[in-house]
Amino acid sequence: MTGDSDNTRDQISAVLLQRSDELNEIPNLHPDKNGTIHSKALVLKDFIIFPKMISPIFISDPDDLRIIGEVLEKNSTLIGMIKNNAGDEYFEIGIEFAIGNVIGIGEGNYSALIQGRRRVVINEVAERDDGCYVTAIPVEPYLMYEKKTKALGNITLDLFNQCVQLDRSLPEDISVYVMSISEIDWQADVIASAISLPFEKRVSILQLVNINERLQFINQSLAQELDVLRIEDDLHSKVQREVDKNQREFYLREQIKAIQMELGERDIWEQEIIDYQQKLAKLHLPDEVKKVANKELSRLKEGPSFSPEMGIIRNYLDWIIDLPWSERTEDNLDIKHAISVLTENHYGLEKAKDRILEYLAVESLGKENSRQPILCFVGPPGTGKTSLGKSIAQSLGRKFVRLSLGGVRDEAEIRGHRRTYIGALPGRVIQTMKRAGTINPVFMLDEVDKIGNDFRGDPSAALLEVLDREQNYAFSDHYLELPYDLSRILFITTANSTDSIPPALLDRMEIIEFPGYIEEEKVEIAKKFLTPRQKEENGVEDLDLFLDTASLSKIIRDYTYEAGVRNLEREIGKIFRKIARQFTETGEKPAEITPSLIEECLGPPKYFFFEAEKEDEIGTAVAIAWTENGGEIMPVEVLITDGKGNLQITGQVGNVMQESAQAALSYLKSKTTDLKIKKIDFEKIDIHIHIPEGAIPKDGPSAGTTIATALVSALTRRKVYKDIGMTGEITLRGKVLPVGGIREKLTAARRAGIKRIIIPRKNEKDLVEIPESALKELEIIKVDHLDEVLDISLYPSTN
Repeated sequence: MTGDSDNTRDQISAVLLQRSDELNEIPNLHPDKNGTIHSKALVLKDFIIFPKMISPIFISDPDDLRIIGEVLEKNSTLIGMIKNNAGDEYFEIGIEFAIGNVIGIGEGNYSALIQGRRRVVINEVAERDDGCYVTAIPVEPYLMYEKKTKALGNITLDLFNQCVQLDRSLPEDISVYVMSISEIDWQADVIASAISLPFEKRVSILQLVNINERLQFINQSLAQELDVLRIEDDLHSKVQREVDKNQREFYLREQIKAIQMELGERDIWEQEIIDYQQKLAKLHLPDEVKKVANKELSRLKEGPSFSPEMGIIRNYLDWIIDLPWSERTEDNLDIKHAISVLTENHYGLEKAKDRILEYLAVESLGKENSRQPILCFVGPPGTGKTSLGKSIAQSLGRKFVRLSLGGVRDEAEIRGHRRTYIGALPGRVIQTMKRAGTINPVFMLDEVDKIGNDFRGDPSAALLEVLDREQNYAFSDHYLELPYDLSRILFITTANSTDSIPPALLDRMEIIEFPGYIEEEKVEIAKKFLTPRQKEENGVEDLDLFLDTASLSKIIRDYTYEAGVRNLEREIGKIFRKIARQFTETGEKPAEITPSLIEECLGPPKYFFFEAEKEDEIGTAVAIAWTENGGEIMPVEVLITDGKGNLQITGQVGNVMQESAQAALSYLKSKTTDLKIKKIDFEKIDIHIHIPEGAIPKDGPSAGTTIATALVSALTRRKVYKDIGMTGEITLRGKVLPVGGIREKLTAARRAGIKRIIIPRKNEKDLVEIPESALKELEIIKVDHLDEVLDISLYPSTN
């Protein structure tokens, strides 16, 4: 037997309540001489009835229906029991109730009205074939209440009245009805029946025979219910205020429309729609884009102007209108003009310039649909990668736009966010195209090697579509969700190194190396570009100041250590600022900028370079090394001591250089007869190889020939000529293999005063990059084998 659902109760309660008077005529069970009552019982499922309460119930179990029929024949009451959560025992307190006539409600279901009479303490339960029999003791309510009970009752009434005011499901007159009840027991049970409590809490209230405990429990439940009702009321009030605001706005808008119609004016909203129509009509949009734009415009017309969705549609249409779909600039295909611009703005960088001139040549031959190159300028900072991109745009007559990718970690930065997100925008590629205003700008993607990735995606993967000629003619941005043509853009990416660029992305780009500037190039750049610019920026262009080659070389050697020219420009600017201050304070300027004046302005030298050895020495040979900041000479020192056959190499060298030393030593051991060192017992000596400037990490195979030469010198006591520098990797068979950075290495050797340079023969091809002036001052010796190196660099043997 269960309680009725809300819908069923609404349908049958009117019929049942008409019969409620019949229930009052049914007498309670009479206790025997021991004060106990005996009766059949029903199990109450998901339903609780309190004393003196009347409620309809739902009956579907045939056994329950049979027991009710027997009770109705006897005109008697029943006892209701409740099973505990485990389902194997009954709660101690049950309820005696009367039940009225049963009415059928269809499909084998019945309903009746019941009236709770009193709580009972169940002593014994006997389950038989014809039903369940119970022996119980009735619980009579208290009629004399102590002060504490009255106080608790008053608190209960106050909390209940507050709940009635906030709970819209409770009738307002229920408070008056509860106030009219004089018995606190009855009041408590009425309140417990009125409020919405879970079945478990209703069972707990039924079990509380002690009125004080029952009131305390009901008060706690009322307080919790009151908190929930207050929150619901606050939310309802906010919703109602918002609805009232929207209704007020709608009413005011309708009034504005009526006034505008009376004045013969056009509605602002309608005017905005017309503006969009006119703008879209003027654009030469692709068919697919036009179709989507017109569809969105139709949605804008049909929707309410105050809807948030309309703002999203307007933003979307604004992006479609503002993007360039067909606007382009005509390329200036005059190769002489391009040569003039590139030469005027940049010194050197011949490979990059040649590639642009090749592109112009193809275009000028009428190849209109030729593929735009995707170039990747790779080189150290300050070598002119970004500025050359601007010059390329200037020479072509195109717009130049730049997008920095350094630190970008979110794929949405490239592809944009979908319009379902609040504040969604297109990706930075589309945003940059809007800024360009044409479909064929020079588009520079700066610092492409510094893209990151995390849980939000891999931006470098999104760039694959941008930089792929087979795909980017229909690039899809998540915000636009329309194909956008990027194939007419001349993309230029820049990077300091290709090591961190994913192979798939690197494969889509044409790599152009930007080597570091050698000293001669820095001097020319300073004369042509840096000095005039710094004179103008520091207000000394009228003071007739001049930095000659010697002064510039001193600044480059003693105050800068870089592959580019940024720090060189800073130091030149610092000199001119010092002179500007002196001139404003005293009215005097130096007659010329001398080395002593440079030290006075810039302070003592910051960097020192190794110079060629002053004398021929044993166990010391000079290697020529490459660094990102240019070339350097690197003395290699070898010391032989008594020991146990150990080889030690110091100077913070890497694994590759250590392996070169071991290879050199192994080769020497294999040539003891030829080198006349057969008498040396390598098990009784220790060899210590040291490369100075131990705080600077060093690595690479190109010092192999130098280490071998220093080893032979130390073991044979043959001196090494002081004016010889060398570079080259060696094998265990003594072959000299080619190395990189020849241009920078020869420049460093020339600067250090070394006159003869030994290089691998296979590096002869790299000599075309060396300035003629340097080649004239140096004797370049090309070798294939280590034996040639030893014959050239060591004194003849005296044995």
